[in-house]
Amino acid sequence: MRLVTRISMAFLSRRLGLLLTQVNRVVEQRHFSISGACSAIQKLTRVRVVDNSALGNTPYHRPPKCIHVYNKTGVGKVGDKILLAIKGEKKKALIVGHRMPGPCMMPRFDSNNVVLIEDNGNPTGTRIKTPIPLILRKREGEFSKVLAIAQHLV
Repeated sequence: MRLVTRISMAFLSRRLGLLLTQVNRVVEQRHFSISGACSAIQKLTRVRVVDNSALGNTPYHRPPKCIHVYNKTGVGKVGDKILLAIKGEKKKALIVGHRMPGPCMMPRFDSNNVVLIEDNGNPTGTRIKTPIPLILRKREGEFSKVLAIAQHLV
């Protein structure tokens, strides 16, 4: 009787151990999908300033965050204007790259990139350090000065 109990307990613990490892493997391999709106630029999204403006390049203990998107949907794509909270100030910025996959032949960036602009649309900096997408050329009247200071287009 005792031998049967010991064998059944060993079998049960082995089965339970295999079951737990399978559950762990499934949980580790599970990829949770997020909607498009969650990975685009919206309120409270951290961004990276990619121009050489003084305000965007001096270190600060808080990263710049989006506090408003100037469009109907509230979700910012490349070419949209946003309002940033940066170093305790409010500044307008232009989105020149984001992490969310866009339409066909649109580059996907590792970070959410913005260029600081003034109220009239002129860029604050004099040079853009990262490549910006060619899709901004379609709206060239609005962003001609931003395109002029860009070093690389993709």
